[in-house]
Amino acid sequence: MPDSAIVLVGRVLLSILFLVSGLSGLADVGGGVGYFESLGLPAPLAVAWATAIFETLAGLAVLVGFQTRIFAYLLALFCVAAGYLGHYGQGGEDPLLTLMHTQSFMKDVGLAGAFLVLGTYGPGSYSIDGRRAVTAD
Repeated sequence: MPDSAIVLVGRVLLSILFLVSGLSGLADVGGGVGYFESLGLPAPLAVAWATAIFETLAGLAVLVGFQTRIFAYLLALFCVAAGYLGHYGQGGEDPLLTLMHTQSFMKDVGLAGAFLVLGTYGPGSYSIDGRRAVTAD
């Protein structure tokens, strides 16, 4: 099925973002703590660990197509929350920094849209979920 191949490529591309970010977060928890402190979030150490673990696990799940709909919807919420908390209205008086944060916010909104589509239409047949559906019939 050509559609399933396209969905697989889309899942790989989406998952790369979260796998790289999650694994980087696990390798440098202190960097995440500093970032979350700068945003004024409570318990920045817990948030850094939770974020890195979630991004890694969710990225893997989307990559292999396991519980894809659930993880896609969770990632859509995550992207909106991350965009709002990390980028919306950021930049202060620096127009270049403001532009960068606006673009990052819009990227997060777009990713949320992609995950809503993935959650609605599923991972395609080249996935663990797709294989389980075939064997269940």
